Amino acid sequence: MDKIEHIGIAVKDLEKSNLLFAALFGEKHYKTEEVLSEGVKTSFFKTGPNKIELLQATNAESPIAKFIDKKGEGIHHIAFAVNDIVSEIKRLKNEGFIILNETPKKGADNKLVAFLHPKSTNGVLIELCQEIN
Repeated sequence: MDKIEHIGIAVKDLEKSNLLFAALFGEKHYKTEEVLSEGVKTSFFKTGPNKIELLQATNAESPIAKFIDKKGEGIHHIAFAVNDIVSEIKRLKNEGFIILNETPKKGADNKLVAFLHPKSTNGVLIELCQEIN
């Protein structure tokens, strides 16, 4: 894993949260995107070398909707940049981690993504991200 790619934060209202985080960072979000396969609308902020992804559910079956129902708004996941997501999935599986999707899928921000189950990572949802060339 190269670096923390971003931190994902589940929110109920993306527009209100965009205003809140713009005030916090002193700068507006630079991108919004909908990921239909995940039932989520995203918004990205950059502060220094760091990125924050806000996630709002677009339907009641979305993983974000379920997360907010259980835990409320807050940190949803930590994403790490990788160079070869397929090799990293294989390595982590061999290390005993539970992979939620062994085949990478298209995520937001031009990335292939895969997730590690929080049961195998001390309760933290980990996302692996590889830039799509």
